[in-house]
Amino acid sequence: MKNLKYIIYREGDYYVSQCLNIEVASFGSTIDEALANLKEAVELYFEDDKNGAVFHEVGEFMLGEFALHA
Repeated sequence: MKNLKYIIYREGDYYVSQCLNIEVASFGSTIDEALANLKEAVELYFEDDKNGAVFHEVGEFMLGEFALHA
């Protein structure tokens, strides 16, 4: 059993869910739908042995924001 960490953020009319341990993301009209879709996508990712499932352990993390003047 793997414990996966994820973030969910709003983008337009949808919520985007992104796994931090593997490069898999999904979306939905609600937070619950976005999370359910992410879980399904992650399960499919691990079922497909051809992709060489790379799993990154994520310990503590901080979500932040900063401004970049370009």
